[in-house]
Amino acid sequence: MAHSDLSQATSAAVNGAAAAPTTILVSRRESFNAAHQLSDPRLSHEENERLFGKCARLHGHNYVLEVVVGGQLDSSTGYVLDLKRLAEIIERRVIRDVDHSNLNTDVPWLQGRIPTAENLALACWERIVPELPQGSLRSVRVWETDKNWAEVGGHG
Repeated sequence: MAHSDLSQATSAAVNGAAAAPTTILVSRRESFNAAHQLSDPRLSHEENERLFGKCARLHGHNYVLEVVVGGQLDSSTGYVLDLKRLAEIIERRVIRDVDHSNLNTDVPWLQGRIPTAENLALACWERIVPELPQGSLRSVRVWETDKNWAEVGGHG
């Protein structure tokens, strides 16, 4: 691209001409308490202990769930998505089922999955995505501890 072409492109972007609409991201964070046990039912107790260590025993976490949506600003509301609506979706589709539950036995939509942070993030994505405008869900992150998290989406 010649210098004059680059200058014209920069000028057009600054003046808003031919610029793509800006995508805005918004997020909602919720928390829940749950117990789980990392265990593959096809393996022996000893194999599970070797594979998952102390997490092969029943224990609990104070989880944090972060959901990020993105899109264009609605000129009539100033929202990308009403965060009260997002909070209601998260509560109804996820929190209501997992809070103060045993993820291995009490949550039907987790049956057949080892309840790792990764599987939990994927299952939460699957529960939330049908409720949102198509293409708006950008990421679901589950913090299992202050140091450990798993995320679905968010990377193109």
